[in-house]
Amino acid sequence: MHRSFRDIEADFRKAAPTVAFCSFRIEREFHEWVSVVRGTPQPVSTQTTLGGMITLYTKTGYGYAATSDLSTEGISAVIEEALLWAQLSEGKLVTELGPLPVPSASEQNTELDFQTKVSAPWSTLSVTQKLDELKNANERLKCDDLISDWGAELWYSEKEVVHSFAGGANHHQHFVSVTPSLWATAHKPGLSQSRSFGRDGVQQGGLEILDRTGWREAPDRIASQALQLLAAPPCPTGDMDAVIAGDQMVLQIHESIGHPLELDRILGDERNYAGTSFVSLDMVGTYQYGSPYLNITFDPEAEGAAASFKYDEEGTESAREFLIKDGRLIRLLGGTSSQQRAGVPGVANARASAWNRPPIDRMANINMEPGSSSLDELISDVDEGVYLETNRSWSIDDSRNKFQFGCEWAEQIKNGKRVGPVRNANYKGISADFWRSLSGVGNISTMNLGGSPYCGKGEPNQAIRVGHRTPACQFRNISVFGGAG
Repeated sequence: MHRSFRDIEADFRKAAPTVAFCSFRIEREFHEWVSVVRGTPQPVSTQTTLGGMITLYTKTGYGYAATSDLSTEGISAVIEEALLWAQLSEGKLVTELGPLPVPSASEQNTELDFQTKVSAPWSTLSVTQKLDELKNANERLKCDDLISDWGAELWYSEKEVVHSFAGGANHHQHFVSVTPSLWATAHKPGLSQSRSFGRDGVQQGGLEILDRTGWREAPDRIASQALQLLAAPPCPTGDMDAVIAGDQMVLQIHESIGHPLELDRILGDERNYAGTSFVSLDMVGTYQYGSPYLNITFDPEAEGAAASFKYDEEGTESAREFLIKDGRLIRLLGGTSSQQRAGVPGVANARASAWNRPPIDRMANINMEPGSSSLDELISDVDEGVYLETNRSWSIDDSRNKFQFGCEWAEQIKNGKRVGPVRNANYKGISADFWRSLSGVGNISTMNLGGSPYCGKGEPNQAIRVGHRTPACQFRNISVFGGAG
């Protein structure tokens, strides 16, 4: 039975109990994947989900429950279940939780509170036309007999969320994204090398993303670089300077800044599953996280970024905030509930991955502010070092401190010039030392808009989209090493 969000919301408001706080978050999500692998079209795959979650507070208890039964009876039943859990938890919570603020009904807007800006809707191209685009990319990727594996994919996602508050307003948001990707592996006896494009390039928008990211021009370069890597010498090993491209900085910031600053992790909530953090509450306002070149913002307002929104899933309105300014830590990634617990400033980042998951502290768009240097200027300032691009592998300890990353593409730098590719490049470090070695930040021309569609956290697991807008960066005297093969 298909029911409108308006009818579902009306049933919730009629059945909502009189408690300190009660809300109902309804989500409809749709995905479609179109791909061609090794020149062969794959079955078009789609996925649709629809459901809702009740969250409520009594005086000293907290409860939530989710359902895919959005009938009048189903909504009444899920409210009763959440209320039962709240009553059972009264006086037994590990930490005291205050009720969330209820948005005033006067704030109600008949228009969407947030809607992704789309210039070319997914429906602009038929499935046949999308397959033709992917076939063309495949033909260009398979440019040599040494290319042993190749493919291209378009992934469309659409999500609509209505969050209703008993005694208050509702928030209505609509998100759209297209993620185009490519990959090619070159092989000769004893050695394989791969290059990819776009797998961590998730953005909001429509098919205009294909041109925005340069996806249509990328197949020739990706295949050529995979072949070049087969003939390249191993990456040198030693302490040296490095210029790291914006697409690799996406994961560097994600793992060694984004996750360590999540407030629920700092409070210990993630210890059993995703680990803790080397950051502690007393560092806020005083800790020198990196060099003065390091400026990190939480920016859910950035157009086209993967995790832009108007309200988080606790109903808090979003705003751009500095997390790190001139290298100093000034704010953590904690939503309203976590801020109440910890007594430190946070942001609107309580987010849930689906209708059947409660919100937890998550990254949204965690961006590095650009500097003033071009890529050529960053490289020209390096006597001996490497240029690193596109993540291949990663490892980081449970406290998000010691890390190791591998990159698909690397070039050796000598006397301020790139002198040729090297293969199997890796680098490692400790977060504090690494960020304090930051010696230059690229300008807007070096920026990369990307993120992760599968950032995992929480029990049960929540895989969610996060965004990062990152420039190329220069680091002094970091540990670089070549891998096997």
